[in-house]
Amino acid sequence: MTDQDVWEGIVEDKSHAAFDGANLYRRVTVRVADGSTLKVRVPRALWQDLAVGDRLVKAAGTDPRRA
Repeated sequence: MTDQDVWEGIVEDKSHAAFDGANLYRRVTVRVADGSTLKVRVPRALWQDLAVGDRLVKAAGTDPRRA
């Protein structure tokens, strides 16, 4: 996924893990309009605020945000 990607979808799952043993990564699984899913890394504040079923929007050049 690149900074220029554009998508919109519904949060299906939230997860977090320290894959490298030092940094905690927060990810959400998003179902987009074509039925596929994306695993998206999101900032801590957004991750804490999101719930399953919330809508996320990603515009080119921006971070994902709640719709």
